[in-house]
Amino acid sequence: MMPEDGSPGLSPQDAAYKDLQRYTNADGQQIYCKYWKPTGQPRALVFVVHGAGEHCCRYDDLAQVLVGLNIFVFAHDHVGHGQSEGERMIVSDFQIYVRDGMQHVDLVRKVFPDLPMFICGHSMGGAISILMANERPAEFSGVILISPLVLPNPESATSFKVFAAKILNHLLPNLSLGCIDPNSVSRNKQEVESYATDPLVYHGGMKVCFGVQLLNATALVEKALPHFKLPLLLFHGTADKLCDIRGSQLMMDTVPSEDKTLKIYDKGFHALHKELPEVTSSVFQEVERWILQRLEATGAAPSNTTPTHST
Repeated sequence: MMPEDGSPGLSPQDAAYKDLQRYTNADGQQIYCKYWKPTGQPRALVFVVHGAGEHCCRYDDLAQVLVGLNIFVFAHDHVGHGQSEGERMIVSDFQIYVRDGMQHVDLVRKVFPDLPMFICGHSMGGAISILMANERPAEFSGVILISPLVLPNPESATSFKVFAAKILNHLLPNLSLGCIDPNSVSRNKQEVESYATDPLVYHGGMKVCFGVQLLNATALVEKALPHFKLPLLLFHGTADKLCDIRGSQLMMDTVPSEDKTLKIYDKGFHALHKELPEVTSSVFQEVERWILQRLEATGAAPSNTTPTHST
């Protein structure tokens, strides 16, 4: 809500937007932004895209690893998430997330017009990343996806349930479909506790109308896959109960990219970047190595640069 003087109002946590890093999206909503800046001149950019119900500050560990490689990292809270405006986990069209993401990319591009840019998306953020890359492939040098949303959840994948959800969306759009179980996010008990007690994470039930938008997202992703030619690094755990690993396998089988890698973690849960220490450490090392290899191939990173993350 805008006060009478026209200046931005308050975030959902009652913080004054004028004191926060933010931009205004096409619908006039305030979008909270987060930036991780290296001490020296950055050699690349990484846009981190968070998942449903969470917020961008949960990616600080990953961002710090990338900053150690002299990479500028940026992210924002989607509409209806975290410190951004909007009704909690409600969006009229999934493409709004894609549109807002491209707006943020354009804002950062004005500051760094010539640096290679990568996009890293988790869960729902993976679907957003795929659609952003499909919309403007020349913008990105590569895509990293952690447990991306590619296929509908197996529990809602039958045609009857999809049909029922769309009917319910007209009759009872605010009906709750249930909450995300924090114990399905990670096997790391500290991370589960952190997720469960984080006031910026949405702990309420997912509404039918939002579930329908996720179904719409998977349909859009399916159409985008045959056109996806960017370098791709995929991570998925075999015990992920929130995003079907078959989606990552389908992506590997479908995309025509000549540079694609799928890393599978046996018994890994949904948030591999917040998993058991040995899993998370491996994910971070793989991300470092992959980005550096592609920067070296383009001459954007010195050949003697080595990953900074260690177990």
